[in-house]
Amino acid sequence: MKHIYRYFFRGLISFLPLALTVYVLVMFVSWIEGLTMRLVQPIVGEYYLPGLGIALGAIGILALGYLVSQPFTARLVSLVELPFTNLPLVKSIYSSLKNFADYFAPHEDNVQQVVKLQIPGQELHMVGLVTRQNLKGLPGVLGESDNVAVYLPMGYMIGGYTVFVPRTWVTPVKMPVEEAMRMALIAFMSAGPAVDRKRAESPAPPSADAAAPSTPEGRDG
Repeated sequence: MKHIYRYFFRGLISFLPLALTVYVLVMFVSWIEGLTMRLVQPIVGEYYLPGLGIALGAIGILALGYLVSQPFTARLVSLVELPFTNLPLVKSIYSSLKNFADYFAPHEDNVQQVVKLQIPGQELHMVGLVTRQNLKGLPGVLGESDNVAVYLPMGYMIGGYTVFVPRTWVTPVKMPVEEAMRMALIAFMSAGPAVDRKRAESPAPPSADAAAPSTPEGRDG
């Protein structure tokens, strides 16, 4: 009975992510295809090519991205955003979502960085995202400090903390921002005993210290 219980939940855990992903994709494609069909049906009549909605949606998003990147559309975008940036409750929601989306958008200065935060003298390590490389422009004493802003996401995305710490407290981690957010979503949960055992058995790459030639002081005898 114990083996049946284990196999059932392993099968369920393997099936659910795939099923939910397919379900969300099917719902999204059905929605955009239905919307496009209603919009173009008065023009093309009963003739409709499947996949036209996805193609038109991708072209529309690409065109919108090109337009908002042009200098002459900055004022128009500001006028469109005016209601969303002035209403009290709507302003908080819209500004938070916009800043969060802008953080993951491509940037020329590449401020997106995953770091390991450690307070000196403490064994506790935390993984976070650098959201500001400098605090210039912030009000009061915040803008005068030479700190960095680090966002520490909580497990399952129920919240997080933004801390301002000295640069010496953070160490860059070679991990994409998307991967760090995905791992934070599941609280850095282990992929399973089999995966962990496979990683543990795989040979580790030689470190820089091991590859460096030994000095006379480091030789025995």
